[in-house]
Amino acid sequence: MALKVAKRSDTPPFIVMEVMNAASKREACGGDVLHMEVGQPNTPAPARVREAAERAIRADLLGYTLALGNPELRERIARYYFERHRVAVPLERIAVTAGSLGAFQLAFLAAFDAGDRVAMANPGYPSYRNALKPLGIEVISIPCGQETHYQPTPDLLEAAGPLDGLIVASPSNPTGSVLSRERLEALVRYCERHGIRLISDEIYHGLTYGGPVPSASELSSSAVVVNSFSKYYSMAGWRLGWMIMPEELARPIERLAQNFFICPSAVAQAAAPLAFEATAELEGHLARYARARDILLEALPRLGFRRIAPPDGAFYIYADIGHLSQDSVAFCRRLLAETGIAATPGLDFDPERGSTALRLSYARGPEVAAAAVERLERWLPKFGASGS
Repeated sequence: MALKVAKRSDTPPFIVMEVMNAASKREACGGDVLHMEVGQPNTPAPARVREAAERAIRADLLGYTLALGNPELRERIARYYFERHRVAVPLERIAVTAGSLGAFQLAFLAAFDAGDRVAMANPGYPSYRNALKPLGIEVISIPCGQETHYQPTPDLLEAAGPLDGLIVASPSNPTGSVLSRERLEALVRYCERHGIRLISDEIYHGLTYGGPVPSASELSSSAVVVNSFSKYYSMAGWRLGWMIMPEELARPIERLAQNFFICPSAVAQAAAPLAFEATAELEGHLARYARARDILLEALPRLGFRRIAPPDGAFYIYADIGHLSQDSVAFCRRLLAETGIAATPGLDFDPERGSTALRLSYARGPEVAAAAVERLERWLPKFGASGS
């Protein structure tokens, strides 16, 4: 007799990881790959972070830490918010987590019940949706396009009906769009008036091309603010994130963290405070992303990709491919097989309209971006001749 598999595990795959697997198999067979599928920097963690980790491994016990993280790291995060955003955040409202996804999981469990309605933009990061659904939470997709800068607005929320929560991301994944202070404040005030819990994904803060962007922490004490060491700080594999919690969620999140994770990585926590002191090195990484972005923004429209979301931040290009294919999964599969370019189908980010879009990550820098342009220039005429 076969034993059952829980229905809550029937969640869609994270397609970008499926593309990563296919790219890895190609490399294992001797093929070359331009990795533009995953939003992962190819730069190491800052030198002083690596040195601090080595010292901790040699000298420290590295046992369990407090469930919400080492006080030293939480104090440094609080200092960051005061220096960058002029916000005084008490230590008790800061949690260090097992990556930003650990933060989202804790926030979703603490803030929402089964049957609640939580809205997110489409296109948007699929793991929000795929983490909420197994909890019995109804995900309300808000179709967003160029007319709203690929971000939700109060009018769109009003049309969605009663809501219990809203997730926003600025800069966003996959579009790279940014919420101005005025537009973020409009969403914050709408949520406050309607009793909607706002969760602000700020993991791409620092990776912007027109100056700093506002944090929801500046505008609201009831919002959950999530950030991470993975992107700007180039520490993706260290699996360390953090969040600012509203006062009423602090103790519930602490109890959940104790039972779900015990604590985040002790090694990563010991080294992470030094990441805030590595600005010069990290701004050098940002300059590399900016060069890669410029290469793609110059070349892609010339190659026929004329409908591109505004990449004001992060390290992604989200482009319409409707003139080439109505099946983004098949298109990206063929792109990898015939050019070695690994890209993510738009269907990962938008189940309704993503079959005619793809995402290219330029996190690997200008060299990979330039090589991808050369391959696309050779391949696209052949693709157009043979059809999709």
